[in-house]
Amino acid sequence: MITASRDFLSMDDISTAELTGLLNDADEVKRAPETWSTRLEGKQIALIFEKPSTRTRVSFEVAVASMGGHPIVLRGDELQLGRGETIEDTGRVLGGYVDAIAVRTFGQERIERLAESAQVPVINALSDLEHPCQCLADLQTIREQRGELSGLVLTYIGDANNVAHSLMLGGAKAGMNVRIAAPAGYQPLPTVLERSQQLARDHGGSVTVLEDASEAATGADVLYTDVWTSMGQEEEAIQRRTALAGYRIDQALVDRADPEVIVMHCLPAHRGEEISADVIDGPRSSVWDQAVNRLHAQRSLLRWLLS
Repeated sequence: MITASRDFLSMDDISTAELTGLLNDADEVKRAPETWSTRLEGKQIALIFEKPSTRTRVSFEVAVASMGGHPIVLRGDELQLGRGETIEDTGRVLGGYVDAIAVRTFGQERIERLAESAQVPVINALSDLEHPCQCLADLQTIREQRGELSGLVLTYIGDANNVAHSLMLGGAKAGMNVRIAAPAGYQPLPTVLERSQQLARDHGGSVTVLEDASEAATGADVLYTDVWTSMGQEEEAIQRRTALAGYRIDQALVDRADPEVIVMHCLPAHRGEEISADVIDGPRSSVWDQAVNRLHAQRSLLRWLLS
């Protein structure tokens, strides 16, 4: 049974059994959303966005409202955080008003400090370290398309950012073989790599880091990428394009993968940069499926945390 103080700040916060249960529930609500229309009845959910958002904001707001809850959407500049109130004070106050808080912010430590003080479930809706809600939707999509997770090869190509970190941890817990192809300076944090490799050993999978994108793509069941320049990195854009120029998912890489490979991107996408237009809009793309599954995975997560 989930207690009122259970948080979802990282893919490492849930067990493999809990991950499977969340994915099963996400499939269930996707099949029959009308049967979930009262699962959050009477619940108030604060959705705090210190970073702009399209998919995360809309999917969370729709998820809460469609299950009978009341979403309270707040920008960072609408809170006293913007005038110097501590995160801990904000957490204490909001925890007395609402039943859960989802936060999209910069540093992971901001979410952790909020969770320590809020006394209600806190959800990481994106931080610089991880994007676990995206990972839930991604794993749901992969399982839909390929029938299972264990044993599949998931190759992430490009800047090993927050999305890559969550895929490493979540994929390891699901028994997948996760490959990260990235140049020096853009590879995963050593702490995340070490932890995900430990989890992979425990669950029959693997996590490896390579510099050769072609090698990493060979035989892959899933090819995944993300933008090369994330929010807050705009001043590094030219440097990043130069360093990552050999890490574009194009048809040549798709041809090296398994014939039934699916191509994924968490969006927004820059066609011609990290992914070619013919691939993202082509027959192997599951990009739009994973975007839609953000809604269903987050419905599952919210119901689980507040049941």
